[in-house]
Amino acid sequence: MAVNLVNVEQVSKVYGTRALLDGVSLGVSEGDRIGVVGRNGDGKTTLIRMLAKLEEADTGRVTHNGGLRLGVLTQHDSLDPKATIRHEVIGDLEDHEWAGSAKIRDVLTGLFGGLALPGFEHGLDTVIAPLSGGERRRIALAKLLIAEQDLIVLDEPTNHLDVEGISWLAGHLRTRRSALVCVTHDRWFLDQVCTRMWDVQRGSVHEYEGGYSDYVFARAERERIAATEESKRQNLMRKELAWLRRGAPARTSKPRYRIEAANELIADVPPPRDTSELMKFANARLGKTVFDLEDVTVQAGPKTLLTHLTWQLGPGDRIGLVGVNGAGKTSLLRALTEASRSQGDVQPAAGKIVVGKTVKLAYLSQEVAELDPKLRVLEAVQQVRDRVDLGKGREMTAGQLCEQFGFVKEKQWTPVGDLSGGERRRLQILRLLMDEPNVLFLDEPTNDLDIETLTQLEDLLDGWPGSMIVISHDRFFVERTTDRVMALLGDQALRMLPRGIDEYIERRQRMEETATPASAAGFQPPKTAPAEAVSPQAARAAKKELQKVERQLDKMSTRETTLHAQIADNATDFEKVAELDAELRELVAERDVLEMRWLELAEEA
Repeated sequence: MAVNLVNVEQVSKVYGTRALLDGVSLGVSEGDRIGVVGRNGDGKTTLIRMLAKLEEADTGRVTHNGGLRLGVLTQHDSLDPKATIRHEVIGDLEDHEWAGSAKIRDVLTGLFGGLALPGFEHGLDTVIAPLSGGERRRIALAKLLIAEQDLIVLDEPTNHLDVEGISWLAGHLRTRRSALVCVTHDRWFLDQVCTRMWDVQRGSVHEYEGGYSDYVFARAERERIAATEESKRQNLMRKELAWLRRGAPARTSKPRYRIEAANELIADVPPPRDTSELMKFANARLGKTVFDLEDVTVQAGPKTLLTHLTWQLGPGDRIGLVGVNGAGKTSLLRALTEASRSQGDVQPAAGKIVVGKTVKLAYLSQEVAELDPKLRVLEAVQQVRDRVDLGKGREMTAGQLCEQFGFVKEKQWTPVGDLSGGERRRLQILRLLMDEPNVLFLDEPTNDLDIETLTQLEDLLDGWPGSMIVISHDRFFVERTTDRVMALLGDQALRMLPRGIDEYIERRQRMEETATPASAAGFQPPKTAPAEAVSPQAARAAKKELQKVERQLDKMSTRETTLHAQIADNATDFEKVAELDAELRELVAERDVLEMRWLELAEEA
């Protein structure tokens, strides 16, 4: 029988006149892996802080099992700024002692890319004081994971981690024996790690078995049963449920709920995006040319990030861009933005960027734009426009769009200066969409957004007819909103990944495996025999053919989507279905051949 580690009994917490938690009772036992979700401001962080006894409850009590070893990652670390990373993470262990620990080696490699901490000037002997918030957070996480605990409480552990780091952390936590309570907005991470969910809503906590996908199923089923009219069913949860069931059935860990009821719930829900229809709209708004890059070199100061890049962003393209930190993701977006704003007059260090004449670009950067703090939320949105056309006949007023993004009528009159970081991020996205762009660049759009706001943003983007590039470490968001994934692997090239982020993780793992394991004293790159030289002419020819193959794969993907839709539309016409199915099989076989050719060319380019 599992030992009970923490008991929360009839706990309440009030801030001002608002009850964040009202008579909540919960328990955490050995082996539990619990994900905590809910809207920003509903009490998730307050709940886990009281669970860890970092904050006192107004009423009720929290009891810990005797001798409980508890590790907590808060949003603000308590590291000694005068200490070195070695002192905070490794402690007093000698090099041969910590280097002999598989656990320590795994944590340092997973969070920092190697035992010598290649991202830090002095490695383990780097002083903490001058480091950024993201670097300090990784250090605090490493310190916690290296220690032994019975229970780990994590508040937004994926913040400041890239896709690889999040993937490593998920795998690491799955193998730990410690119980886990985790607040995060990363839905892919929740699915990978958690076996129970706590949903914090209006002072109460609802418990669900399973990961995030199971939680979506259970909550949707609960709302289906409670619904008394048709309009009750028309909510974002059904749309996300439809995507989860159709696009990624393996996400759900256990079929605990009435899958028949879930299928009935989504029976009349179309795919999240009508790709063919959106492409028609995009072509009408953008024409044939959006961005054409010819033999482009992108630099950041003296550092060359991309060379000989020939690539095309077409009308209606929805691209997810992933890559190692410092490989040039943001720099590529900035180069495209500068070319767009100057109508092609500002060009990169080498090569040429051709910008379509009708391109109207909106760029959401990682920095939150400063607004007059005295402005009200609604006024800040109306400064851009009073009404917005979101495509496909969807028109909204500034107030309606504010409500869709969680700014209810009372909140619309809040001064901008009183908003939280997440609310300012929402306002920034709102202002961009109000300007009716036809090209969107989103650089880490999910920062500080809760899951409910993310689903609302995804819903808006589903019907948005334009071209889009998304840079995000939120794997769920990238897979949900884009049709193709491209990667910067640090080799000054942009590569298409037919199998998406899974392929990116595999490629990065292969790259890591080819490197010699780091020694305790420091990382020494392996001395390998020189690879067979490829002539510049052959490399350029391979790149050109690679671009051609990528365009063919794009067209095949669009055709495949259309065929699936046609098969569904003609389900009762068996002859037509057989004809369409034969075409689909032929298309899939042809695509497999092209993907193999793409992989061969990727090695040569």
